[in-house]
Amino acid sequence: MQNVMDLKFSAQSQNESFARVTVGAFIAQLDPTMDEMTEIKTVVSEAVTNAIIHGYQNQADGMVYIHCTLENGTIELTIRDEGMGIQDIEEARQPLFTTKPELERSGMGFTIMENFMDELQVVSEPMIGTTVYLKKTLTNSKAMCN
Repeated sequence: MQNVMDLKFSAQSQNESFARVTVGAFIAQLDPTMDEMTEIKTVVSEAVTNAIIHGYQNQADGMVYIHCTLENGTIELTIRDEGMGIQDIEEARQPLFTTKPELERSGMGFTIMENFMDELQVVSEPMIGTTVYLKKTLTNSKAMCN
């Protein structure tokens, strides 16, 4: 059986923890391991932070959208903004690449997302926005039964 959640919030840095906790609470029903929960909450933080800092350039008037689907122990997340977009997705996905070195950004966001999830897809168009698709199947057998 499929379960779906949609979330929309202002692109303000203080909402990053809200998004992380909300997604964590929603996926808890699948009984993920502590490591799985931590990894999913981390990728939510990374994607939301990217939307706020890079997509909206820290302008709080933008919105961040999260869509989460749970089905048969698999979590599918879509995190989207309507901000600046990414000029070169392949370059942005390179470890240590950042467009904001003055903010002491590590440039590891996409690398972390890729390592913690089973699938990562980034779709972006300059001045239209960016959508990050993430997918992970939990290892917990109880989650597979739901």
